Amino acid sequence: MFLLLPFDSLIVNLLGISLTVLFTLLLVFIIVPAIFGVSFGIRKLYMKTLLKIFAWATLRMERGAKEKNHQLYKPYTNGIIAKDPTSLEEEIKEIRRSGSSKALDNTPEFELSDIFYFCRKGMETIMDDEVTKRFSAEELESWNLLSRTNYNFQYISLRLTVLWGLGVLIRYCFLLPLRIALAFTGISLLVVGTTMVGYLPNGRFKEFLSKHVHLMCYRICVRALTAIITYHDRKNRPRNGGICVANHTSPIDVIILASDGYYAMVGQVHGGLMGVIQRAMVRACPHVWFERSEVKDRHLVAKRLTEHVQDKSKLPILIFPEGTCINNTSVMMFKKGSFEIGATVYPVAIKYDPQFGDAFWNSSKYGMVTYLLRMMTSWAIVCSVWYLPPMTRETDEDAVQFANRVKAAIARQGGLVDLLWFVCRCLEFLFCPGLGSESC
Repeated sequence: MFLLLPFDSLIVNLLGISLTVLFTLLLVFIIVPAIFGVSFGIRKLYMKTLLKIFAWATLRMERGAKEKNHQLYKPYTNGIIAKDPTSLEEEIKEIRRSGSSKALDNTPEFELSDIFYFCRKGMETIMDDEVTKRFSAEELESWNLLSRTNYNFQYISLRLTVLWGLGVLIRYCFLLPLRIALAFTGISLLVVGTTMVGYLPNGRFKEFLSKHVHLMCYRICVRALTAIITYHDRKNRPRNGGICVANHTSPIDVIILASDGYYAMVGQVHGGLMGVIQRAMVRACPHVWFERSEVKDRHLVAKRLTEHVQDKSKLPILIFPEGTCINNTSVMMFKKGSFEIGATVYPVAIKYDPQFGDAFWNSSKYGMVTYLLRMMTSWAIVCSVWYLPPMTRETDEDAVQFANRVKAAIARQGGLVDLLWFVCRCLEFLFCPGLGSESC
């Protein structure tokens, strides 16, 4: 019979007490406030503390760089840090290195595929790179103790290095496990809760439970990212029978909005874990999921959306008309499909504060798992959400003009650059030649 030694028994007891205390803290300070939609102000105090630390670190870094005659960054006028210039030959070698397993020594000096690279560089020059740099991460002029936020960071002082090391320990050894636990809790409750609600008969009670289950779970997921969100003009929040359209920076845009409102989601049917979540959600709420073959049928999509918004008892649809993530500096062309339906449009502007972490998802560079890891190891996700007054299509306005008017309103409210239609169109034909006019 195995007996525990006194020392081993002490360790087991301490571990049990620690887990009990941790679970109690999670329950009292995170899960229960998420259920009732209240906050103790801990996250805002955390944000203010971080701002003071960032200010000191940046001043110390700039002073040290000045003493050593180092240039920390070369900012563009839009706040994005410029990368060190490289030659065309070096860029082509880097592309081949990342896209092929062949040795560079055996690679010919010129390949037919290089033509596309030269065409892209020529178009970037013509457009002054106004569009393509919107697909690069928005880098900061100040340092937020994340090594990925300054490409030219160099050793300055021992105190600064120790502070950065402590930040790594806090983010990876404390915040990351806590956030993973909260995310697992939120997703599990969402699947279990919506599945149970789905067995109830249709009626007001089912709708009431479904709404609060969704809100509770999304709020827990928001806390899993230490998200600090400021909502403005809540009187303009989307209502049933309408369409909510917003600029798109990150997949978590959905969580940001859904933690303050009740929406019908639109998307493609997935498999795996995402498929399990989708099937559970649709039991409790009339979300609009499309099969892979249906997504390509533009008329079928428009028909399904029209049928949904015509029923004034159904939830507002949440759509991101850009169709891709932009790096929190601008708004690109809105696809016109959402604006042809004839429903009331509720514009929403979302603007992230990159000082605490970069919310932009560069899907061509990072997979979803890598992106979530970067998000969960950032200090926090801080953003502002503005609900704009509802807008309707005017009699002398076509769908494209209506989309551009909504886009301009979102850009103006969020302090984002409203990219011109023809510039975005040129980029689409350059990088996505398979997309025709019907995709818009």
